[in-house]
Amino acid sequence: MNNLNTNAALTPEQEKDINEDIRWAKINEDVLHSMESPRGAYWLSIIVCLALLSLAVIAEIHQYLYGLGEANLNWPHMWGLYIATFIFWIGMSHSGTLLSAILHIIHADWRKPIYRFAEAMTTFTLLTAMLFPVIHLGRVWNMYWVLPYFSDRGIWPNFRSPLLWDAFAISTYLTSSALFLFMGSIPDLAIVRDSARGWRKKLYAVLALGWRGDDRQWRNFRVAYLVLACFLIPLAVSVHSIVASDFAMSIMPGWHITSFPPYFVAGALYSGCAGIITLFVLLRYFFRFEAYMTIPILEKTCKLTFAIGMVWTYLTFIEFASVWYGHNAVDKELLLSKFSGPYSIWFWQMLFCGSVLPFMLAVERFRRSIPIMFVVSILLNYGMWLERWMIVAPTLSQGYEPFAFHVIFPSWVQWFIVAGSFGWFGLLFLIFVKVIPSVSMYEVKEMIYHRRHLAHKDLSTVMHSRSASAGGNAAAAADPRRTPGTPGLEGA
Repeated sequence: MNNLNTNAALTPEQEKDINEDIRWAKINEDVLHSMESPRGAYWLSIIVCLALLSLAVIAEIHQYLYGLGEANLNWPHMWGLYIATFIFWIGMSHSGTLLSAILHIIHADWRKPIYRFAEAMTTFTLLTAMLFPVIHLGRVWNMYWVLPYFSDRGIWPNFRSPLLWDAFAISTYLTSSALFLFMGSIPDLAIVRDSARGWRKKLYAVLALGWRGDDRQWRNFRVAYLVLACFLIPLAVSVHSIVASDFAMSIMPGWHITSFPPYFVAGALYSGCAGIITLFVLLRYFFRFEAYMTIPILEKTCKLTFAIGMVWTYLTFIEFASVWYGHNAVDKELLLSKFSGPYSIWFWQMLFCGSVLPFMLAVERFRRSIPIMFVVSILLNYGMWLERWMIVAPTLSQGYEPFAFHVIFPSWVQWFIVAGSFGWFGLLFLIFVKVIPSVSMYEVKEMIYHRRHLAHKDLSTVMHSRSASAGGNAAAAADPRRTPGTPGLEGA
């Protein structure tokens, strides 16, 4: 991985988001080649993901046979790592919405080489999050209890249950995100169709939906994509606000806080951006995408992550202040126990990884070092996962009634299933980038075209100004009443 070290000063060409001299045929060749022969580290990553997923399967079989007691889930610790990790994965899903939908609307074209895998990340994190409510039920055959179906008897579902709210929100968000991902991939699927052979050509012919690339299709595509992007933004905010309401609408200490919805949304965007940086580095190395996933684009992503991290830090201290200056003694006691109680070591790690470590993103030298950014992004998401656990565990171990005080740490079953969720997500993502182009070819071509057109426009402006200046100097030499760079004084 010697090519990952970028501490040296960048050349003027490397300072650009992308090199405008890349041929369009070269873009197709590079992206299509990435789907055929990635580096060996790609296959090693698949093996690691399969190993982690195997651990989760073993733990789930054990939990199925012997019950949720094997996972140390009991009253008052009825949620544990399952719901904390569920919130974490829902938060990670906001990456695609931020990078693709919001930046698309504000015409930030630097997102174009990297937004495709961010959208895929959204879809697969939602598919991972959906597993945890089912696993948490214990009786997996009753998974339909959390689905929003109507019952004449009025027994199930309970429409006042937060789990049902989550089912409504996640199913809507997953459907919209998958449609957004598929719709944005259609032009690239047509490119793959035209170069594929055999059964792959038939598969991509079906996926491309008869795309020809004529004027009418492009106009309809642009409108539909923009409308769906505008729809996704409020939907993403509402999804994590609903997840925050699972806590905020209870009366448990540490949860009944009005700032939870914006706090959860900020944390979701934060972890999503950190996840984008991690996958940015991996895909850049696996598929040799140095020409498209450039250092300037990485820097912009890091700056965005730093800004969102500061918002999350501000909301975190707002939460602390609202408890400290409030009138609920139990909430104050819970807050103090986080700083010095049985969970304090993880709480301080959360504060360090979430609020102190992001300042490395503000330093240009660190932002340009890909190995450092890779490690920092993983630690940022470690801190955000701890933040979710620190929301769940301390409150359940210290409620209003002293007889319910009970500190329980997760068993190996919970840890194995949580580790397996990362293997499940990684496996889905790695299969996706092998089947679907992970760099949007048509968007990169548009980016290069506009950058090249802008460069030529700037060059013509400079040449015009130089010629005007030269003409002014010649006129001044011929007429002593004229001053270079000033209007003529005829008639004075």
